[in-house]
Amino acid sequence: MSNEEHTPSPTPEETPKTAEKQEHKKAPAYVPPDTKEKRQRSVFKYITILFAAAFVLMLLTFMMERRQNQQVVDSLNQSVSGLRESLSNAQTAQDIYEENMDMIQQINDLEAENKRLTEENNTLSSNQQQNTQAVEAMDWFWQINEAYVLGKYSLCRSLIDQMGSELAAALPDETVTDNGRFSPADRYQEIYDAVY
Repeated sequence: MSNEEHTPSPTPEETPKTAEKQEHKKAPAYVPPDTKEKRQRSVFKYITILFAAAFVLMLLTFMMERRQNQQVVDSLNQSVSGLRESLSNAQTAQDIYEENMDMIQQINDLEAENKRLTEENNTLSSNQQQNTQAVEAMDWFWQINEAYVLGKYSLCRSLIDQMGSELAAALPDETVTDNGRFSPADRYQEIYDAVY
């Protein structure tokens, strides 16, 4: 006698039951259209929420940056005021001259800093406007894409006409998902070519 345990072989009655159990475990090959539509709606809602959250975060960042820039400008203005007061309080011509030269240098530095901050603020405003336009373009794109997927080509053409070429140009040219799929701009062009 050996110490190994032998597993009993299945009896002929057990074999069909095992085959039936395996058949019941297979996933259905067909997904009903209602489930597909629900999934598409869920994905669309999720993406819309993500874009809205991104927009709110960009807006908050812009407002905080603008507020910080305003504080720096106010601080610079106070510094200039302080420098002017110190000039009026100087007692000798030499002291006034030396302080004046220092003040001129500081004012030049402050003006350069003020110019830099103004340009940075303008850039932030421009970026904010572009981001707002991109979010609006993505909203139109998802509606157009959904209409196309559902086979509603006349609605799709109507949405494309309402969206306009300016918003279409604001669609991102790159995909953020690295999965080999189309970017929003490429997918929009594909839909446009298919319905016109």
